[in-house]
Amino acid sequence: MKKESILIAVVALIVGALGGFLIFSMSTAGKSQQSAASIPAGSGSPTDYVSRIAEAEKIVAQDPKNLNAWLSLGNDYFDTEQAQKAINAYNKVLELQPNNPNVLTDQGVMYRRVGWYDKALANFEKAQQLDPRHLQSLYNMGILYSVDMKQPEKAIPIWKKYLQMDPNSPTAMQIKSMMQSPPPGQPTQK
Repeated sequence: MKKESILIAVVALIVGALGGFLIFSMSTAGKSQQSAASIPAGSGSPTDYVSRIAEAEKIVAQDPKNLNAWLSLGNDYFDTEQAQKAINAYNKVLELQPNNPNVLTDQGVMYRRVGWYDKALANFEKAQQLDPRHLQSLYNMGILYSVDMKQPEKAIPIWKKYLQMDPNSPTAMQIKSMMQSPPPGQPTQK
């Protein structure tokens, strides 16, 4: 009888421990989602980014269709200069919400960062098709043509369109300055 009692006690302890772990995990999962949502995106110390990324990764592992967690991951990877991870996270967002011009533009910026200019351009163009007044995609398309693709002549009409919609912002002033400067690698006139 002693062996049976010990065996029952061990089994009860294991079942109890597993049950407690599952209950604890389930109760903290909801809190993790709440805390991830309450942390403002794009701000904080490197430790904040690391903890937000870890929380969002846990959430998407449990709930692969969690749009907000994927978006948080993409944005935090973007902000921490992890371009490929941002691209992948934004892919998941776009699978769930394919017509989001902001996500298309942010992913386009990451494509640009890794040198995939054709993909970046496709994203910026799609963002413009979805929302012709989307300023950030226009700005980035102009930068892509002017700086990366060395085709400043293609940037000019894009930036003119931008300036028609937003003529006085700090970004507009930057665009005006770039339009007046000679393209990189060309001599300035004296």
